[in-house]
Amino acid sequence: MLDDSLFDDPARLADVDTGGLLRSAAMAGAQVRSAAEVAAETGLDDLSDGRPRAVVLLARPGVSPGVCRLLAALAGQSCPVPVVVAETAPTWVGALDVVFAATDDAGDPVLAESVSVAGRRGATVVLAVPAEGPVAAAAAGRAKVIAPKVPVPPALSFAHAFTAGLSLFGALGLLHADTEALADELDREASRAHPSHELLTNPAKSLAMRLADRAPLLWGLDQVSTAVAEHGAYALGCHAGTACDVSSYQQAVARQALHRAAQGLGSEADLFADPEDNPGGLMRVFLVSARFDAESEATERAAVRDLPAADLVTPGESVRDDAVLRSALLAARFDLAAVYLGLAAGTLDGPGWQALAMH
Repeated sequence: MLDDSLFDDPARLADVDTGGLLRSAAMAGAQVRSAAEVAAETGLDDLSDGRPRAVVLLARPGVSPGVCRLLAALAGQSCPVPVVVAETAPTWVGALDVVFAATDDAGDPVLAESVSVAGRRGATVVLAVPAEGPVAAAAAGRAKVIAPKVPVPPALSFAHAFTAGLSLFGALGLLHADTEALADELDREASRAHPSHELLTNPAKSLAMRLADRAPLLWGLDQVSTAVAEHGAYALGCHAGTACDVSSYQQAVARQALHRAAQGLGSEADLFADPEDNPGGLMRVFLVSARFDAESEATERAAVRDLPAADLVTPGESVRDDAVLRSALLAARFDLAAVYLGLAAGTLDGPGWQALAMH
């Protein structure tokens, strides 16, 4: 049961947010600064001497899959070395390769084994993990560990893991990112999403309201945006209990029946359709677009022509055309929106949770 009156009542929001999740979600900028500082202290500059044969990104449960796929997408097809996203260390990994992993589960046995294998075979291992635990210890002191210093719940640690990966890619000369500018932009997003700002001027509250009581179809308009959509689905599942369809827009078009159903969705008025009359009316397409260059802008225009009733999710015009900044801002907005929605819907001990408990 959604209590949407909560969105414009900062005092009640503070009361129901007993875990301080809104504050944690607003600390993405602090996470970026901390991770960049720790990365500099670990000596990643040592990796600039030569390019590796491959960069292996180990995607483990949590924020890691979205982070790994976003890093791979940002590196792009023009990346001079292969970037491989895998759940475990490939059998071919060796001394010429770099292995990166991020997790808040310091005891992940599968990851610990992969780190141990990579270390024994001489690969360079960089970990965004807690400093203590089996994963960090698995490399026998040979891994470069970028440990989190800003305490946030694991589901809100995207910014730390992402910055650690960016720092590695920057040291390897594969991707340039201004982490200070990134931190500043995330701080501005947190300010815009402050609980004191009303729904119409708060991008996170607005997104939460549009997502409420819908079956969201999160369709990314390019590889970068699709990776952000994957993180958005993760955030909504963690905080709001919302199940999402995630796909690239090209793949969504290929799923002909679902695409036709999406084209048949009407305007804003159809949001109030009776699901018994039209079960498909509960669906809502969200076109996720980082829109950072001319090609992605053209793709966005074409998708909007194809699905004029879809909800377009973009960082906004105030953010400069930088893929790193714009994608990270969207990821942070999904985190904040998911927390707001979870509080209002009761999945995070909000009013709705109390109502459900009474029944």
